Amino acid sequence: MKLTQRQDDGDTRETQDGFPEDRAGDMKDANAIKEADAVKDANVAKDVKDMKGTAADSASAVAGESGDGQAAERAEDERGKEPRRFHIPAWGYALLFVLFDFVTVLMLQWGVTQGSTRVQLSSPLDGVWDLVAKMWTKGNFVIVLNMLLLGLIYLALIMLFNRFWVATPLLLAAAVFVAVVEHFKVSLRYETVSPSDFDFLSSGNAGSLIGFIPSGSGPLIAVSVVAIIAIVALFWAVAHFDARHGKVFSMSGRQGKSVGAVSRILLVVAPLLLFAGYGASVSGVNTFTNSFAKALGDIPSMWDSVYDAQRNGPLVSFMGQVNPHVMDEPADYSEATMRQVAKRYAGEARRINRTRTSNLDDGTVIFVLSESYSDPTRVPGVKVNHDPMPGIRSVKEGTTSGLMLSSGYGGGTANLEYMSLTGLSMANFDPSLTSPYQQLVPGERWTPTVNQMWGDKSNSVAFHPYEPSMYSRASNYKKFGISHFYTLEPPDVIAHQGKLGKSPYVSDQSTYQSVLDEVSKTKSNQFVQVATMQNHMPYHGWYPGNTFKATSSDPSKPLKSDENESIDTYAKGVNLTDKATTKFLSKLDALGKPVTVVFYGAHLPGIYSTASADQDNSLALHETDYFIWSNKASGRQGAKAQGAAYSSPNFFMAQTAEHDNAKVSPYLAFLTDLHGKVSAIEPPVVNKIQGWDRIPEGQPIYLDAKGHPMAAKDFDAKTKRLMHDYQLIQYDITAGKGYLQDTDFMRAK
Repeated sequence: MKLTQRQDDGDTRETQDGFPEDRAGDMKDANAIKEADAVKDANVAKDVKDMKGTAADSASAVAGESGDGQAAERAEDERGKEPRRFHIPAWGYALLFVLFDFVTVLMLQWGVTQGSTRVQLSSPLDGVWDLVAKMWTKGNFVIVLNMLLLGLIYLALIMLFNRFWVATPLLLAAAVFVAVVEHFKVSLRYETVSPSDFDFLSSGNAGSLIGFIPSGSGPLIAVSVVAIIAIVALFWAVAHFDARHGKVFSMSGRQGKSVGAVSRILLVVAPLLLFAGYGASVSGVNTFTNSFAKALGDIPSMWDSVYDAQRNGPLVSFMGQVNPHVMDEPADYSEATMRQVAKRYAGEARRINRTRTSNLDDGTVIFVLSESYSDPTRVPGVKVNHDPMPGIRSVKEGTTSGLMLSSGYGGGTANLEYMSLTGLSMANFDPSLTSPYQQLVPGERWTPTVNQMWGDKSNSVAFHPYEPSMYSRASNYKKFGISHFYTLEPPDVIAHQGKLGKSPYVSDQSTYQSVLDEVSKTKSNQFVQVATMQNHMPYHGWYPGNTFKATSSDPSKPLKSDENESIDTYAKGVNLTDKATTKFLSKLDALGKPVTVVFYGAHLPGIYSTASADQDNSLALHETDYFIWSNKASGRQGAKAQGAAYSSPNFFMAQTAEHDNAKVSPYLAFLTDLHGKVSAIEPPVVNKIQGWDRIPEGQPIYLDAKGHPMAAKDFDAKTKRLMHDYQLIQYDITAGKGYLQDTDFMRAK
């Protein structure tokens, strides 16, 4: 037997001589050969197609070189390819993220960048680029803080949609909208958007927002709409040509998709939690976020919301007001407890009223908050060659008067005003609540104030010869029930606006004349709130021929030249206030209607650098002058309330009732009792100009009837109960359920 091998196209087959070949095997071999031939034919066909494609490419190239565009287009159509797309690497998206974050912050900054005010202010305008430039001029990186906060929202949006080119136009469009809203509000009311505005919207007043749009705003609205449309169109086009279409996570497979989904959820939730956590804690005292914000340059400026936004960025400014902690809830706070408190002081009011013969609203009461007014001759280490306030000193000797403990030094005017109008004390608030007018009142649902005792709001008016939006007074006064607020701006423009020397501020003489015009024109009894401006800082030789000269009482420690100039100018201003005030009282004395004036200095000016260098001078630098005076028609001229040597503004309502022998409400009865045990209460004081990021830590200041500091641990049982009741009352009004609102706690019977 002979074995042979036959190889056909790489296929080896074995045969045996002498026997016929297997037909089945032959058929298999034939099929294999046919399959091989088919493969060859397919390869040949592919080669031909590739050659045609190459020819088409060549034709396109030749057509392009020869300028035959139509031939090139036909060649492109033949190839059937999509338009060319570009690829953006991950680091490219990161750079674009930072760029658009930066641009959005600048857009928001534009919304608040307008003239620093409609009247002359000491606060300069901070423009858009000032926020950037001060990184290298002042080492202030608050713009970075704004970018970090906005970046958290930006990142959450990107992860939510998983499309960079969808989240980015949404963010920019929202920024355009917010910036325009800020622009309108600043233009119309000189206030920025605040958290309380969202309470306004949620209360069903969204439809009335159209009234906040200034006249002539059509072009800006049109440009804004066009800008938003252009932004959306531009980014739609960019997304079309981006090979990834801006997609961040594009994992395939079941496991990959699961990992991508979980990652996206985490990158949505985590940034939002960080953002919310910042807002919840940044206004706290010594929190990590508060320290972090200050380290990057956040310097809260609570007296002016627009300047605050210009200085720190609108987002940082807004977040600083989101969640101020008002005060801790007393352990025994409940409706039952508050009803017991109301009942307790209702009985005390009945006891006090047995000997009272009138009501507070039987006459007109004028509260005069005199800006930065105090006696410079009382400042340790300072001598003045003339007595700057002989007239007021004489008035004080013949009526209820004394020294007022102020919570501020060089600032904090509105806090003193808040305490005088509400009877509440800054000492009870959490240290993170630095400005009730900005952080608390706008969001309050119930705000009882002394002027409400005069009934209809038409009986309550206010005067401030300056910008009405400062400390948000314009909106807060409406909440207090004050019908007209006369300032340098419409709608209620103050009648007299005279100034003295080179001073940029309206004089006290002019302010008093405006008040006299109002009080004289009606026979109705009113409550009048007055906040002057004449002695506001700075003090730069405003008054020609000034003969007041300040010197150091210690020759070895002479005053600095700038300190000398400031004190000399300030002393002259005090003297001008003294003359204007005594003249004002004289004219009120000639009226045939009963009038009582409560006059008090807000705080000392922050000009005593020599005295403030000594920590032992802190208390002396927080004592101003006050008096409660009544005209002849009141029948209470010359009256002197007991225990008046020292006070704080939260007691003025109760003291006025005592001075006028007027009946009290349970609330005023409580304040009367408390003042009898603790003459003055204020937060911890410091002998430096107090900033607006916090109230200093430490024990509140308590003074006895002789002006001596008291320690809370030494209070007797009644004083401790009164202090605890004070916390209950203040908490219920400002942060609690408002149980007292449904009682007669604020009504005098």
